Order: sequence, then structure tokens, then C-alpha cells
Amino acid sequence: MHLRRLSVSTLAIAGVVLVSAMPGMAQPAPMPSSSLAAGATDALRYRHVGPVGNRVSAVAGVPGDANVYWVGAASGGIWKSVDGGHSWRSVFDDHGVQSIGALAVAPSDPDVVWAGTGEPFIRSNVSHGAGVFRSDDGGESWRLVGLERTGRVARVIVHPEDPNTAWVAALGHLYGPQEERGVFRTRDGGATWDRVLFTDDRTGASDLWMDPSDPDHLIAGMWTMHIRTWGRWSGGPGSGLFETRDGGTTWARIEGRGLPEGTVGKVGLAGTPADPNRIYALIETDVNVAVDDLDYEHEGVVWRSDDGGATWDMVNADHTLVQRPHYYNRAAVATDDPDEVHFLATRHSVSVDGALSTRRGNAGGDNHDMWIDPLLPDRMIVGHDQGISISTNRGRSWHRPLLPIAQMYHVTVDTRVPYYVYGNRQDGPSTHGPSNTLAGGSIPIGAWRSVGGCESGWSVPDTVSNDVVWSGCYEGILDRHTMSNAHSRTVSVWPDNPEGWPADELRYRFQWTFPIAVSPHDPETVYTGSQYVHRTRDGGANWEVISPDLSTGLDSILQKTGGLTPDDASPTYAGVLFALVESPLAPGELWAGTNDGLLHLSRDGGRSWTDLSARLPGLPALSTISSIEPSRHVAGTAYVAVDGHQIGDFRPLLWKTTDWGESWT
Repeated sequence: MHLRRLSVSTLAIAGVVLVSAMPGMAQPAPMPSSSLAAGATDALRYRHVGPVGNRVSAVAGVPGDANVYWVGAASGGIWKSVDGGHSWRSVFDDHGVQSIGALAVAPSDPDVVWAGTGEPFIRSNVSHGAGVFRSDDGGESWRLVGLERTGRVARVIVHPEDPNTAWVAALGHLYGPQEERGVFRTRDGGATWDRVLFTDDRTGASDLWMDPSDPDHLIAGMWTMHIRTWGRWSGGPGSGLFETRDGGTTWARIEGRGLPEGTVGKVGLAGTPADPNRIYALIETDVNVAVDDLDYEHEGVVWRSDDGGATWDMVNADHTLVQRPHYYNRAAVATDDPDEVHFLATRHSVSVDGALSTRRGNAGGDNHDMWIDPLLPDRMIVGHDQGISISTNRGRSWHRPLLPIAQMYHVTVDTRVPYYVYGNRQDGPSTHGPSNTLAGGSIPIGAWRSVGGCESGWSVPDTVSNDVVWSGCYEGILDRHTMSNAHSRTVSVWPDNPEGWPADELRYRFQWTFPIAVSPHDPETVYTGSQYVHRTRDGGANWEVISPDLSTGLDSILQKTGGLTPDDASPTYAGVLFALVESPLAPGELWAGTNDGLLHLSRDGGRSWTDLSARLPGLPALSTISSIEPSRHVAGTAYVAVDGHQIGDFRPLLWKTTDWGESWT
């Protein structure tokens, strides 16, 4: 019995895009490898099949024009609406980078739009950028104007009277020290740039505020942050607030004046033309006893200045307003009322008394960015993990249009005709839908439905019956979903919820996107991976461990992390399996790769394992074995893709073996 294993992995992509040719459904016979003839794929065209969704990291609009909105997706490019958000057009598809961190429309010329690339809202699964782009014709065309190595742009501010003068808050890629971070300024439309604020090579700019009454007066939030596969570390001596009164030529750290006295991390800033002296600062302060002794009370969350930054008062210490500050930490102030401030975090919170108290808003969940029209203050747009929300009545009700920008962790397919596509959508459900429609026309949104599990990881169908799907979720949750009755049953290897616990205290370490593999030879045999390989032969009722710990087990990568704010969950678990597959040609031939740089092979169903890691020439230590693909045609041949970006290695890495891992090219 043979199952066809078909998958596309492992990077998140904007929706599922397929080529128009249908693959053959039969299991191919072993045959010699051959190269495609030149031009063999020229006739193929990509088409979007679904699903819709989701994560938006930047929003903007044209002041006074109720029809025009701009949206920057976390990995789906730039979108524009000219009819109040009812229809949308992608305007950035021709560029190699699709992760948008900031959008800014020039106040003096709405045709001039600046876009900073790279997500500034930090979690493990985020994309970095490739510089700053500019359009002079309302988005019809774009050109790269520099800062290609800045990694992530958190904010772009354009001079109110000169569309060629702009300031950029650049975080850097955050995977190691670099010089290309801080605040940059251009006075010639991006032809040249000056780095005008830099504290150190581990600190970037997380936000930027401009005085509505004086464009030479700016305040920058600086943030020391470091990311590795196994964690994040926020806060340090380079973090803090810095001020300039000459347009950025000189800067001074703001110290004292009522601001926090201890170590700080991420900073968010917001103000309003209704009162240029009113400034709000969301400041990450220490809540982690592992960083400081905490012999003082928690210093707070929100600071407010009523005199243009001369003095500050802590006005709110509610963690709800920032919750996970690495991933949120942004606010927006009503353009006609300095006391109305919106806080964007896991939930949307609104204050009408200058941040002294808040109530729950209803824009969305996991909120990141907000724009409020300075001329029509009842009009606002919020970007969040479900997409966007638009209100024209000051938030009393919201319109939530759907864009085709879904982020899918992995993609698999079954063998039906037309074949169905499966995947788990970031901050949404698992999902599956048809690759085509026999009725003609486009595939309706309603054709996509959940198959158990949740937002993260894999959904893998049994391609013999095409009726059973194994669908993962975070914290090691695994569901067995039956298509014929739409019933999901939890069959997790281990029942404990590990959220918040460091990896070294767990019995089984399951990554956010832990691997699932249905045997190509027996659909009742299913494998999954923690630091061990687990196997079931009875539909998940029982699991057996069939390997030793296949990770390095290094104590240094199994600790609680986060820096000032602990942020430990399965996305940062290291020393775990990240790729796991059984050869379609040889039953019991199992390949397993970890996210700490180890590759193992078993040829006897897990009874013994061989560590192949040292045989891969130039394999970076502690890199992620992100994908393993044994050949469907030639025994002993396999391909291994390795991702090193979270250890600061941005090269695409691919190896091939033809002798079961004895040698590699």
C-alpha cells in the first residue's frame, strides 16, 4: 500500500498559490533522475486558491479622503482601496520582499507613499525586510530608495510640507549585532540617507513621534533586542527615549523627568494634533526576576507628558495595554481629543481620560497598527492578526474586509480530483479547500473549512482514504479529524499544557510547528516529533517512543527567555524535531532533523539511529533542519534544506545525498 506524500514547506506564505497544471495522482515507479527541459514550466501561471486572511502590520490613509486606505501585510505586500475599503488591489507584487513594517502618506502630496519593509512586531515566526520603498504615483509603481540592510522598519514619518524629507525608525534584523539600525533621515526623497541616531549595534528604533506643531522636534524610542531560535532577550542600556529639536541632527537621551529608573525595553510613542504637548509613551519595564533583583515595585506601562516631553507621569500600570510588548506595544490618539487613546495589544483597549482608565474596544484581536484621520477623526483603521477593521463612526461598529494574504505554516495535498489543499493558518483555523472547482469560476471562500488542530503546524491527510486528517496545534496538541462526519478527536502524545514553562522542565518538547508524518506505506502508522520520534499504529490511541533524544540537549538553549518580559511558549522551544519523514520507497526509513542542527537517519523503523550531522559539509551549528525530502524515484537519495536566519546566517542552504547520508553535496 502506498500513500502519496505531497507537501510544500516550510516558510509561511501569503495564502496558497498553485500552478495551473494538475499533478498525476498515481504513485510513480522508481526511475532515473532527469532534468526538466528548458522552458518546460514557462506556460504555468500562479493562481490564488485560498484561504483568506490575515495578519496586517501597517495601515494608513489619506487625510480627508474617506475612500482611500493603505494596508501593509506581514508577508502579503501592499494593498490599496479607493472605495472606502469595499474592494482592494495589490500594488506591490512585483517586488521580492512582501513583509511590510510601516506605511506613510506624505501630508503635502497624497501620491507620495513611503513603505518600510520587515515586521517590527516580534515573535518567532516573522519576516524581515529589504529596505525602504517609495511611490510617487499613488502606488502604481514603486522604487527601492535604500536602507536595504535595516531588517525591520517600525515607523516612517514624512515632513508635513516636504514629501522628500522623511525619518525612518529601523530596528535591524535582530539576529545579531549590526550597524544598520537606529533613526535615519533623508532630505532628497531617499537618494541619500544619514543615520542620525545610533546607540549601539544591538539596539534599534522601535518608534518615532513628531511634534505636530514643530517638525524639527522628534522623540525616538530605542530598543535593545536579540533573537535566537531558542528565545528572545529584550532590554538593555541602549534602550530608552531620545529627543531632537533640530530635525534629527543632534539627539539627547531623555533621563529622569519622571520616566522609569530601571532597565527598559521596547518603547511605543503616540501623540495628537489636538494638543501637540500631549505625548504618550508605552515603555516595557522589568517584570522578570531573572533579569534584576526587583527590589522595587513594577514601574508601570504607560507614561504621559502634558508639556511636550519636559516632564512625564506614569499614568497606567495595566499589563493588558501591552501584554506581550515584543509583539505589540503601540498606541494611537484621537486627532481631535488628546484624552482619547487607543492601545493595541492582544486586545484593543480605549481610554477617554488620558490613559488613567480603559475599557475594552472591539476592533480586533492581536492588534498592531492604527491610523486615525486627522481631518475626519471618526474615521479609523486598525491592522491586526485577523486582517483589518475600518470604522467611520469612531469605533461603534467596524467593517472587516477579507484580503488574500493568509499566512500558511505548511501546505499538503490529498489525491482527490480536484485535489484538496491543507494547511494551518496563522492566528486562524486549520483549513482545507479545493485546488479547483468543477463548477467553473473562482473558488468560493466557503469552500474552505477547518480540519481540527488550530493555527500552527501541519495538517496532513491520509491520502489512501482521503477521509482522515492529522492536524497539529501549539503546545503539542494533535487532532485526528474525520472528514466524512467533520469530527475531531484529540490524540496528543502527552496531555500537559506546557505554555509558560521553560523547555528544560518538560517531559516532551513540542515546537510550535512540530512535524507530523503519515506513513506512505500504512495510513494507520503516524509519526510525530518532540525531542523524540513518537509513533502510533492505532489512530492515536497509544503512542510509543522509537528514538533517543535526537537533539543536542544543550542546557543553554532550553532556558526561560524574554529579557524584561518572559515570553516563553512553544515557538521558542529548541532542541526539538522540526522535520520528520518516512521514505516513500523504503518502509521504516525515517529521516529526522532538529532545530539545533542535527540530522538523523533510521533504516530499521526506529530501532537504531545514525547521526549524519557531521557529514554535511559546512552545516552551521544550531541551525534548523527545516525540510527533508527523500526521493520518490531513487533509493538512498534525499534532499535537506537548512534555515539559519535565526542564528544570523541568511544563506539559502540545501544538501543532497545519494547514499543514505554517507556523503553530501
